Amino acid sequence: MPVAQAPQRGGVTFKLFRLAGRRGRFATVKSLSVACMVSVAVGAASPVVVRAQGDAAAPAPAVDPSWLQVDSVTKTVTFQLVAGLTGLNGALNFNGFRDGGLTLAVPVGWTVVMHFRNHDGMLPHSAEVIADTHPLPTGPVAPAFPRAFTLRLDQGLISEQTDDIRFIADRGGSYLIFCGVPGHGAAGMWVRFAVSGSVTKPSLAATPAGPP
Repeated sequence: MPVAQAPQRGGVTFKLFRLAGRRGRFATVKSLSVACMVSVAVGAASPVVVRAQGDAAAPAPAVDPSWLQVDSVTKTVTFQLVAGLTGLNGALNFNGFRDGGLTLAVPVGWTVVMHFRNHDGMLPHSAEVIADTHPLPTGPVAPAFPRAFTLRLDQGLISEQTDDIRFIADRGGSYLIFCGVPGHGAAGMWVRFAVSGSVTKPSLAATPAGPP
């Protein structure tokens, strides 16, 4: 296995290996060596999450039962909708889920209240209920139900701002809870909302992520 001796940097010697004569393998090891040089230079600092690459800073959480409150007498369901709850997908997530990984299901005719809060300390976010469509829109569109959207839909609400969405789910079908800030929803910031006549009680569950 050929070994190339690289110049010393700050007392550290780096070796570049070429495996079986393949250029790709050489380049990979070389990249790792450069990463080591950066780590030494900054004193082995903690890794930085790069938003542009969509790296997940944290795994998707389990569904928290406290996110959902059900009043069967008034047929009202209240959902705590939190934008950027974790660092998953560069914080482009709702309640720590992205790309439809969470589904809120309610019976037809129920009143839906979503208490929206933007937990992302860097980016503004918003929310609206839209038709289940593909390809995903790049910005805000007409909501699927009257008043099913937050204030400043295209600009978003800044960190820790809140707003309430309140509407009647009077039509069955499959919908999306979608961030209307341009580019956010298309980058994965959406979860599912289902309205069904066969459902007797609202529910919230983790679901397979994927395109709508």
